Amino acid sequence: MTRTARLTDSRLDDAARFLRTSGRVLEQRRFAHLFGGDGDPVGVLAALEAHRSTDGGYAFGLEPDVRGPAGQPIAVPTALLTLEEAGALDDARARSVCDWLATVAAPDGGVPVVLPSLRPYPRPPFVPVPEEGEQPVGALLSTGQIVAPLLRRGIEHPWLTAATAFCRTAVENLGDTHPYEAGAAVRFLDAAPDTAWARRAAARLGELVREQRIVLLDPARPEDARLSPGYAPGEYHLPHDYARRPDSLARAWFTDAELARSLDHLATEQQPDGGWPIHWVRWSASTESEARPGVTLQALLTLRAWDTVDEAAPRTS
Repeated sequence: MTRTARLTDSRLDDAARFLRTSGRVLEQRRFAHLFGGDGDPVGVLAALEAHRSTDGGYAFGLEPDVRGPAGQPIAVPTALLTLEEAGALDDARARSVCDWLATVAAPDGGVPVVLPSLRPYPRPPFVPVPEEGEQPVGALLSTGQIVAPLLRRGIEHPWLTAATAFCRTAVENLGDTHPYEAGAAVRFLDAAPDTAWARRAAARLGELVREQRIVLLDPARPEDARLSPGYAPGEYHLPHDYARRPDSLARAWFTDAELARSLDHLATEQQPDGGWPIHWVRWSASTESEARPGVTLQALLTLRAWDTVDEAAPRTS
């Protein structure tokens, strides 16, 4: 694939303007650390700490679609990735998070997306909340995203051992799926310690993604992709949503042309205000405004990764 710089200075400047105008303190601090030359992560960590819940998890809208003061598993991926970006995912912080996850996990180690404690608080209609006292059921969507940064850091914890086994079994048994679950599976496979197994599992997952048409290979032909039940009109996932970096195992799922179209589309999705849009159901104006800064940061990180990191295992047919 021909190398094309898509994260131009003007695109980055416009994103900086958007984040300084509309971003929460956390996203402003993350941007300054990741793109602004601010090597001291203290501001990032202070902003993230404000989202710690008294029960030991993360809450207070860290995941913008999940409100309220009760810690929720689906907020943990953002917390761990932020700590990883800041170089602060140390044993003590990881152990604290794992200790909390162990208290809410299912017997097989998987963690639910959300807990019954979310019920009194605002939430989108597409997030089912378990009943109080109901046996927790682990989900690959949440567990896979949580496990990945912990595995990359080499963390050891009894819950993580069980959760890793849960993710491996879930990936091996994956059949009908949807983009967010498949994306969580990719995040896990990219970090899995058994790399030979991960490559085999990723090849099978890529076949599922393409066969089930849960990837939009050409943005000009949305009719070729399938929207999953409950998704908003236009809530498609493109190749770059799976292969966020050239060294992802999902890179081998797509041709050079498919990836180039995907990345070109991502770059041109930047809005006049400098931010990137969300594509899922807009159930609340405030959560959309809080979600866009995080989506914008992910777009910048994806574009930078593909602009600067050597490609791996290209697929040409």
